[in-house]
Amino acid sequence: MSTTPRRSTTGLRQFLNFEQQRNWIEGKTNLRDADERSESMKLRFKYVARFQKLLCRPQAQEVLKILRLYGENCIPIPRKSERHYWSVSCLPSTSDKPLVRVNASWMELFTLYADGEGVRARFLVHLSDFTTEHSPARGQLDEPFLEHCVTTPDDVGCFFPHGEDIFGINVRGSASIHKFLAARQVLRAIRRFNLTHMNRGRNAYQASHCYSLADYLLEG
Repeated sequence: MSTTPRRSTTGLRQFLNFEQQRNWIEGKTNLRDADERSESMKLRFKYVARFQKLLCRPQAQEVLKILRLYGENCIPIPRKSERHYWSVSCLPSTSDKPLVRVNASWMELFTLYADGEGVRARFLVHLSDFTTEHSPARGQLDEPFLEHCVTTPDDVGCFFPHGEDIFGINVRGSASIHKFLAARQVLRAIRRFNLTHMNRGRNAYQASHCYSLADYLLEG
């Protein structure tokens, strides 16, 4: 008599069942995180110089404040899942020259850029969370809702990356970024997208994780 091999559990399903994940997306529960972090001292020292360089930027304190807000509200069990299921990179050497970027699996989740002496943010989410009928149809994008989630309509823009049900949102200015992250529907969408990719398996960007930045992200 033979049995079908059980598929191995991937991503955060190892720690959180479906109900816990769904309740976290909806803001109905506070998930219990690890008390301590697993840390690589070699990796911590690798990016100290980049972190010090970031601190010299005029946007540094606002970047750290926004990153803390994002970590507190948008990443489930961040200590337990640090580096292995999400990572944050400091001044990554990509052509778009970001200040910081948060990744999971093979996907960018959130990026902050310099905008003069201010900041602008880029969020990746599911398009179906921002359409009038919750379908991945570009023609149903709820633009009035997006404009309502920032301080002035000119502060928000969007783009459509390659991939099914993926949507990019650009938000300019600290005030609009804070307002955007405070909107309940936006927060729910960010959480859903982040869980989608954290559940896909191990983070491909572990080697670029900046522990100095993560210290601030985990302060919340």
